[in-house]
Amino acid sequence: MKPIQISAESTIDLPKDLLAEYDIKTIPFILILGDKEATDGEVSGDDLFAYVEATGTLPHTSAINVETYRTYFASLLETSEKVIHFSLSSGITSATQNAILASQEFEGRVTVIDTHSLSTGIALQAIYASRLVRKGASVEEIVKKVLERLPYDQTSFALESVEYLYKGGRCSAIARLGANLLRLRPQIIMHPDTGTMSAGKKFKGKMEKWVADYVRATLEEFPNIDPEIGFVTYSSADPSTVEMAKNMMLEAGFKTVYATKAGGTISCHCGPHCLGILYFCDGPHPVD
Repeated sequence: MKPIQISAESTIDLPKDLLAEYDIKTIPFILILGDKEATDGEVSGDDLFAYVEATGTLPHTSAINVETYRTYFASLLETSEKVIHFSLSSGITSATQNAILASQEFEGRVTVIDTHSLSTGIALQAIYASRLVRKGASVEEIVKKVLERLPYDQTSFALESVEYLYKGGRCSAIARLGANLLRLRPQIIMHPDTGTMSAGKKFKGKMEKWVADYVRATLEEFPNIDPEIGFVTYSSADPSTVEMAKNMMLEAGFKTVYATKAGGTISCHCGPHCLGILYFCDGPHPVD
């Protein structure tokens, strides 16, 4: 049996090849489109955007329940001694608490980390843990090291429209009106101390321009990068815009920058034409 299995929800937004490379297992969120249900992964962000365009109705996401987590953790423990599960921020979902409740059934063999993050901000923590597993670290050592880095998980994104945030109850009507009238492209920041979101800087212009301005502003605000890994994660974008953001990160000193597409759950809340850069901002941090 493997000593430790790293796990997360589908909101980690990693493609299958990276999940395999870092040996990370996932459990999917449920997406509700009208009277139909589908798992995150069966339905993509593009599918959701097409549904909203056709119906004018925003799909909903359903938090994973305790029993589903319990069954999932039990399946992982058939081949692993212990599990470290990285959960979507408790500040934006009840799923985290459900995972914690389910983990209590396994007498210390399952540890749940509230990442206070989303999307590939979760991936940063899970990949770091995976690298520590390969170095032979214990669960206690891994959890300690991850929690020490959690406050430096720079997770933010900028988006073309607040319509999806508004429809999902995460943006007020006044904020929506102001953003639409002024054609603002707001930055949304995840706060690692609380695991909640708030608006940051505002950008203007076509997507290529506001993405460049957002990437530049973020790298200037959080310049103490860990160059090992960074992410450009997007719901939809022109390939040249994604490549531009990736190149800006490489020029800033990142050794590896993964460009990943957000899954259905994250896309359901941010909408189309959303792009973020995500990285640890605690400086060079080699795995011991």
